[in-house]
Amino acid sequence: MAQKQLSSTEDLNQFVAESGKRLLFKHSTTCPISATAYSEFQSFLQEQSVPAAVIHVIEDRPVSNAVAERFGIKHESPQIFLLDDGQVKWHTSHWKITKDSITEAVKA
Repeated sequence: MAQKQLSSTEDLNQFVAESGKRLLFKHSTTCPISATAYSEFQSFLQEQSVPAAVIHVIEDRPVSNAVAERFGIKHESPQIFLLDDGQVKWHTSHWKITKDSITEAVKA
C-alpha cells in the first residue's frame, strides 16, 4: 500500500482523523539511522496493507512539531507511531524501528 507524505498540518489532521489503525513515520532524510528504519518500514508496508504516512522532519518541521504537540510525545527522528482511531497505541524510535516490531505492534 502506498504511503502519503504529510507536508501540512491539514494533511496531518486529515490522516489522524481517519478511523482504524494507521502508521505515521517521522523521517530525517539526512540521517543514516533514519534511512535504515525507513527501509524496515517500507519492507513492512510491502507485506501488510496498513494505511501509512511519512513526515520529512527537516523539510516539514511544522508538521513534525505538530505531532509532538498533539500527542504529547517528545520528538525523535526517526520515530514511528501506530494510531488507532486517532490515538497513539504504540510508538518507538531509532534502532527499535524494525519490520518485526511494527508487525507485532499492529497485531497487538
